[in-house]
Amino acid sequence: TELNIMSIPRQEYPRPQFVREKWKNLNGSWNFAYDTGDGLKNAGSITVPFCPESELSGIGDTRFIYTVRYEREFELASDEVAGRALLHFGACDYLTQVFVNGKPAGTHRGGYTSFCFDITSFVHEGTNVLTVTADDDTAGGRQPSGKQSQRNESHGCYYTRTTGIWQTVWLEFVPESYVVRAKYITDIKNGSVSIDADCICGEGAVLECQVSFDGTAVASGSASVCSGHAKLTLPIPDPKLWEPGNGRLYDLELCLGEDVVKSYFGMRSVAVRDGKMLINGKKVFQRLVLDQGFYPDGIYTAPDDAALENDIKLSMALGFNGARLHQKVFEERFLTYCDKMGYIVWGEYPNWGMSPDVEHDGFTDEWLESVRRDFNHPSVIGWCPFNETERDFDKALVRHVVEATQNSDPTRPVIDTSGWFHSGSGDILDTHDYDQNPESFKNRYDRLVDEGETQSAFPGDTGHFTFVSEYGGIGWSSDGGWGYGDMPKTKDELLERYRGLTDALLDNPELFGFCYTQLTDVEQERNGLYTYDRKPKFDCELIRRINQRRAAYEDE
Repeated sequence: TELNIMSIPRQEYPRPQFVREKWKNLNGSWNFAYDTGDGLKNAGSITVPFCPESELSGIGDTRFIYTVRYEREFELASDEVAGRALLHFGACDYLTQVFVNGKPAGTHRGGYTSFCFDITSFVHEGTNVLTVTADDDTAGGRQPSGKQSQRNESHGCYYTRTTGIWQTVWLEFVPESYVVRAKYITDIKNGSVSIDADCICGEGAVLECQVSFDGTAVASGSASVCSGHAKLTLPIPDPKLWEPGNGRLYDLELCLGEDVVKSYFGMRSVAVRDGKMLINGKKVFQRLVLDQGFYPDGIYTAPDDAALENDIKLSMALGFNGARLHQKVFEERFLTYCDKMGYIVWGEYPNWGMSPDVEHDGFTDEWLESVRRDFNHPSVIGWCPFNETERDFDKALVRHVVEATQNSDPTRPVIDTSGWFHSGSGDILDTHDYDQNPESFKNRYDRLVDEGETQSAFPGDTGHFTFVSEYGGIGWSSDGGWGYGDMPKTKDELLERYRGLTDALLDNPELFGFCYTQLTDVEQERNGLYTYDRKPKFDCELIRRINQRRAAYEDE
């Protein structure tokens, strides 16, 4: 009924780059139990997809939660069990086990990436029971946890934890033959898109593809499926380029028999030359902001779909053209808004919380899952699997992950480990610098022009840095909290510091971009340009003018 539909939180289709018509949203009220150290205790119900630490879940318990258990019934009609039933999870932190009608249906390790189980053999027409358990040991050091606090309380730049389901759970109904996934590689010089699809079907099936732009047919073609794969290249005449500030997208329809998938792609290229990035062969200065993707009422989960789009609008209103998506794998709907709005982003992995001396298979596997999931988003222009690793961190691991990333995606550059100490691998050398003195800050990077390299803010780390991927972090708060350096006494003082630091980077021809810390406050960290509840702290137009001034690096 309409009432039931409206009562489902986050009811929108969760995967807008791979859309099918037949699906069922399983968000809403589930039976729930959780363990804070003394065994599983029944908590009544929880609202999925919000984590139990959040207000929106109806639980709001911010203690360490070690195990969660969810259960709900769902109904299936005869036509929904006629083909195959796929159960999807946007994300569930951390070690997830799924049971359907009491039978084990699958296990997934990792708190940030999407996963899917074929549950066809476990379901039947009528009432079915879905049970989900998740174990989460944030403080144990054996799993990546990003900015989730490893103490009882939030502190410094560590915030409220997220346990269990925190993205949409949904069912999808497909025929016996269907497209599992597809990879798109665009070639703007030769005007083409290559499609590489994984399929489940018998031999001799044919994948048909149709491309359109702004409602007008552009190209079509087909390819036979061989050993579960179908590959074809389609010409794209007079390609309309996806570029920062202009998210031109081509619509793509994939058909495999009765299976129909609606998708899209963007025609754009990313290249690195002498450590500097080009987008579509042009010098585009990256005016980025650090976005940590936390929300006061949902923690990791946006309260509604509009909040995802609004965060991008808030950033663009300040003159930024993109973001580092920091220490979190963001949900796919956010990336689709980035695609549509021409907003450039760096994909990152939440490696913090992981001790360097533990087995890393889970880290590498989940990182590559995120690269594969988000490969087709034109807004994603680079990868960064590690952030701020110590000098003695396992550099062999870093080099291994960088090489695996480059093999998985040769179309984008990789930063090995952002800021601090680098491994000698990767395509770009970046640095973090929270010097609050505009004069000494400028002098440090002027040496790139005069001497070809400079000493970073971290002693012993020297090189030709071309990307200052964290800076600023100027605190501003009337009720406590912290920011980098001494908080300015007036807003005018803050804006002058902001201008001085930013001008030093815009005026340096050796730098292709910056990333200011940060878009919003997060709990006790009060260095956002907006408050935690997304209210502007300063005159947005003044900041926009500072950010939008032409950079020395940019093409005319």
